[in-house]
Amino acid sequence: MKIAAFPKCYLEDIANGGMTVFDWIEMARDLPAEGLEMYEGFFTSLDNSYINSVGDAIAEASFAMPMLCCSPDFTNPDESARQRAIERESEMIRITRMLGGPGAVCRVLSGQRYPEVSRQQGIEWVVECIEQVLPVARKHDVVLGLENHYKDGFWHYPEFAQKQEIFLELLAAIPEREYFGVQYDPSNAIVAGDDPLELLRAVAGRVVSMHASDRFLAPGASLESLRGSDGAIGYAPELQHGVTGRGLNDYDAIFSILRDVGYSGWVSIEDGMNGMDEMRESLLFLHEMRDKYFS
Repeated sequence: MKIAAFPKCYLEDIANGGMTVFDWIEMARDLPAEGLEMYEGFFTSLDNSYINSVGDAIAEASFAMPMLCCSPDFTNPDESARQRAIERESEMIRITRMLGGPGAVCRVLSGQRYPEVSRQQGIEWVVECIEQVLPVARKHDVVLGLENHYKDGFWHYPEFAQKQEIFLELLAAIPEREYFGVQYDPSNAIVAGDDPLELLRAVAGRVVSMHASDRFLAPGASLESLRGSDGAIGYAPELQHGVTGRGLNDYDAIFSILRDVGYSGWVSIEDGMNGMDEMRESLLFLHEMRDKYFS
């Protein structure tokens, strides 16, 4: 198991140009991590020379690039938009290989939960789209990681496969195991109103990467009080970010399950919403968990 960091706290700043990906790499130099995860919105160009300069900066700071977070919208009712999403994901797979090398993970999502798209139709479109990008993943020796996400920050609707039942149905419809698996984040299950451990037990053998974050209930709040009509919670203000290992997720149970299935991939801190000091504490917690379960 290796440890990486993702700058969720600076996601919008980097994507909107308030800071650059090079600024983030420089800030991260002293973090106790072995890798820096990237997001597709961090890049101002996809030209080889620019991407190579990002890769050079990551390597010069003594980091690897284990995963590129991408957010394809494969449920868009517009067929041409789905085709553009396929082309974009295919390009991001190429970028993942350039920055991360063989075996790096390129995240894939299902798409948005458009009100006019049925569950059956959504599943069919997502499977069709992923099966079109899988040959690209094989060609570049990159692994696609399907995440139990809530909502890309730049989307209008939540994730189509946010809920465990749909996520597992989608996963079962794509039997590929060498170049396709699960990007697991226990906090996403909480936000979906699901049990993170129940989900992990169902997908443990197919986990290819993991985000480690945590959620905390504000005083007086309860998960039940925050559930919507579909059972999901969403990004309710009463459900707050904080140091990993001190919140609602049972990381002893999580790492025990991963150890038992022989997990050897990356675990990335996806947090720091309250600053770099909390990100550092979260990373140190991951080191403790690795020593405890993977040494």
